[in-house]
Amino acid sequence: MGDPAMCPDCEDFARTVLLLGQLALYADVTGADRDFVDAVAPSLAASLPEPPTGTFPPGYDPADGPDYPGSF
Repeated sequence: MGDPAMCPDCEDFARTVLLLGQLALYADVTGADRDFVDAVAPSLAASLPEPPTGTFPPGYDPADGPDYPGSF
């Protein structure tokens, strides 16, 4: 993922995003342990570091977007 000195959290970010994706896929498998998914998902999401610089375009605000069903 490039020079770690340039982006010390890039590897952690990529690894955590990968794990979240794998957990989401596992959650859809027949017979998946829902208690495991429900216990691990919030902790894994909370451990997600700030995205590396340049991940989003300048001025991007993740809170500024369309209203989704169920949002307040």
